[in-house]
Amino acid sequence: MNLSKILKNTFLVLLLSIVVSACATKKTVNIDSQIQGDVYTGTDTVEYLAKGVPDRVFFATNESILTTMSRDTLRKQAAWLRENPSVNVVLEGHADERGTREYNLALGERRANAAKDYLMTYGVSADRISVISYGKERPVDSGSNPLSWSKNRRSVTVKAN
Repeated sequence: MNLSKILKNTFLVLLLSIVVSACATKKTVNIDSQIQGDVYTGTDTVEYLAKGVPDRVFFATNESILTTMSRDTLRKQAAWLRENPSVNVVLEGHADERGTREYNLALGERRANAAKDYLMTYGVSADRISVISYGKERPVDSGSNPLSWSKNRRSVTVKAN
């Protein structure tokens, strides 16, 4: 009698475990809606320099060429900076985790300088813009996958004063 009770309880525990594990769901991210080519196009890591003015632009792997979306963001930043001539900014260049420290520091600097050159094209004085590269040292997403890498390949415009 005691053995049948143990078997019955064991069976109930197993059944309950199966039911609970079957009900568990895994959150999936639709990568296609957040990456175009290999450039991040989502908004979950974007903050704002000012109302309606995103603070960062994203790049393709091993590239410092501005995308169409990046140029649009930088035009908004330039317009805001022209309206606020007392504000100085620092352009931070970043890279993903792949590659050497030295390579990523140089790549981050090229990315920040590409953003600086574009802002200057739209009338922002070079005296108001500083550039710094963090390479792969300050990831916004610590994951090791294509979505995380695309979020980390960026230039961020930060108010300096």
